Amino acid sequence: MGARRPDRGGGEARRPGGAAGRPNLPVDAPRFVAFQVIRAVSDNDAYANLALPGLLRERQLTGLDAAFATELTYGTLRSLGTLDRIIDRNVDREPDPAVRDALRMGAYQLLYTRVPPHAAVDTTVTLVRETVNDGAAKFANAIMRRVSEHTLEDWLTTVAPDAAENPAGNLAARTAHPEWIVRAFTDALGKDAAEITALLEADNVRPPVHLAARPGQITQAELIAESGGSAGQWSPYAVTLAGGDPGALSSIHKGRSHVQDEGSQLVATAVVNVPVQGQDDRWLDLCAGPGGKAGLLGAFGAERGADVLAVEVTEHRADLVAKATRGLPVYVKHADGRTVGHDPDLVEQGFDRVLVDAPCTGLGALRRRPEARWRRLPSDLPPLTKLQRELLAAAVRAVRVGGVVGYVTCSPHITETRMTVMETLRKSKIPLELLDAREFLPAGMPGLGDGPTVQLWPHRHGTDAMFLALLRRVG
Repeated sequence: MGARRPDRGGGEARRPGGAAGRPNLPVDAPRFVAFQVIRAVSDNDAYANLALPGLLRERQLTGLDAAFATELTYGTLRSLGTLDRIIDRNVDREPDPAVRDALRMGAYQLLYTRVPPHAAVDTTVTLVRETVNDGAAKFANAIMRRVSEHTLEDWLTTVAPDAAENPAGNLAARTAHPEWIVRAFTDALGKDAAEITALLEADNVRPPVHLAARPGQITQAELIAESGGSAGQWSPYAVTLAGGDPGALSSIHKGRSHVQDEGSQLVATAVVNVPVQGQDDRWLDLCAGPGGKAGLLGAFGAERGADVLAVEVTEHRADLVAKATRGLPVYVKHADGRTVGHDPDLVEQGFDRVLVDAPCTGLGALRRRPEARWRRLPSDLPPLTKLQRELLAAAVRAVRVGGVVGYVTCSPHITETRMTVMETLRKSKIPLELLDAREFLPAGMPGLGDGPTVQLWPHRHGTDAMFLALLRRVG
């Protein structure tokens, strides 16, 4: 479970002190940065993918140091549930939250990396001593030494539920997922144990960075030449970066490309490739923030003479959409997408194409957001499902007869995907036709199922687990 990582033994600890803003702690800078991010996630509900880059810049970490800090951060957060099972087997009282986070990071080094045990133990104890107190450091030392006495496989044999009695629970512990998510993925994917395992393991591998070459702005070949990347596997606009900072690319600054998972590119492209009869110049992105799909729609619209109205209910996300679509025929409106028919800009039958990229649990992007799997709960589903169905119903009202609605979620949970679409079709008083979405994805793309909806998967397609349904209004 999990790839073994390069040796970062530590030897003599390097003090990160000296530069402005750096604390004078006898803890090496990569570990201290990782600890700061983990604490921010635990204490303040921060997002690691937002908190980490700023701290890396602040501490001036690059190269191997930045890579080690990133691995410690993402690996620890990804494995929290399993690490906590192991830690809890070795404590007789609840640790202070800061101590628990340090133990999590230390146990991750012991069990999932090639960091020498003495270095993992010593740096964890030092971290606790300098950030908490001497008594907590002694406690951490005892726990870390107990954890170090067994391998990961030995611990998993001890803490995981019996595979025969509770296969989902066993798999959850071994792949560091909550059990309810394992069960939800099984419902969506099927009962093939090997494929379920492959999916869960794919969630534990950090994905590559994909760029989208905006049509009419830059070609895929030009973006490859600029970035040094390679062509994406499926999308004709996708470029996979080998490394480096995408924000440093000129095409990003000039709005000719943007960072976007290849799966998101595929579903947005499908929505604009469905044939419609008659005019095709009024498009609507009903849930546009933070703007990646709106940027792609805007680029297509610029080529085809179409305008895009991008609606976003959250003001700061609406600002992000405006920034992401600058220079494109995209008009941003700060509003609730459910107000179709009540807002003068959101008239019924006013649009030829409508994209509903609905707010969801985000279970399809767990590899990008390591902490999300431990934050989400089954109780999150009912309010989200209600919102998703209301937004899809609004999109159906907004599209004209003959036009197309694309319903998209970054989740494979059947309640957010197939059930939402089927319930909308059943309850809608507006006649709708469910199109076969497979026809609008690249020819020969495998593993798309029996249709008419499509579920993409990390282990099958190398994308986030995006869901797509295409509906045509026929009356």
